[in-house]
Amino acid sequence: MDKSQKGKQSGFTLIELLVVIAIIGILASVIIGALSTARAKAANASIKANMRTISQQAELVYINTSGYGTANFTLGTCAQTTNTVFADQTIWDAIQEIQRQSGVAPTCASTTKLWAVSVPLKVAEGANTHWCIETEGKSKGETADIAGTTCP
Repeated sequence: MDKSQKGKQSGFTLIELLVVIAIIGILASVIIGALSTARAKAANASIKANMRTISQQAELVYINTSGYGTANFTLGTCAQTTNTVFADQTIWDAIQEIQRQSGVAPTCASTTKLWAVSVPLKVAEGANTHWCIETEGKSKGETADIAGTTCP
């Protein structure tokens, strides 16, 4: 053994270990932040897909029954109300999945000839904080919730 090696121990110093742990912590926080953004964007995509399901099923309801129900649904939190377009089980299942993905119940309104559904997005897309669909086939981002049976 060389005299210069005598008394020296091989390994890392406490400072070196703390620096490595700090770097790993910083990288982990960056990755976790990116993952939560990706999850929110995935939730937005799921919300939009379920909104398309509602739109398509509403048209099938109209074709099969010559209307969107025989009763009106006053603007408010969606409910599976008898004699409205929202009584359809496929539409109701999509509404429940939207609520699960967004964490907020969608807003609905309908008459025998018109309907609209709006829900806050999980993460804003530019200035758009809501996604809206309606009778005329509009499916788009909006800056506000619906106020009736049409998108703002």
